[in-house]
Amino acid sequence: MDGLGRVFNVIAVADGVLVPLKDATAVSFVCHLAAGDTYTVQEAQDAAGTGAQNLAVVDHFYDSTGAGSAWTEHTQTAAATVVNDGTAGHDCSVFTINAEELSDGYTHVKCTSTSTGTVVAILHDLAVQRTPQNLAALV
Repeated sequence: MDGLGRVFNVIAVADGVLVPLKDATAVSFVCHLAAGDTYTVQEAQDAAGTGAQNLAVVDHFYDSTGAGSAWTEHTQTAAATVVNDGTAGHDCSVFTINAEELSDGYTHVKCTSTSTGTVVAILHDLAVQRTPQNLAALV
């Protein structure tokens, strides 16, 4: 069985895209820019962005090269931003937002690059497993 639909769903171009967490318990954002970048996480009440506000829950993230080298964990005071400085080959950052971390009444989350970085959203721990063709559209 394919991983897509059973284990995860994905939005390949997710910079600034509101990702629904109603059918998944978590989303991991994969952020990349060789020169380094700052990524900001926000939550919203719906796909239209109602009540959008910063979501200061990221207390750790992992970084690596975009080519798949070993991951390094970075801890920080809970914040709505992840800063990847792009030094020492660490130009790819990954962090996870769990649905339970959203404020009451909030169902969507987004990660936005402040520069030209790329963002991929991987929804995982799906509530219902489906064949890829039967997955609901995310946006």
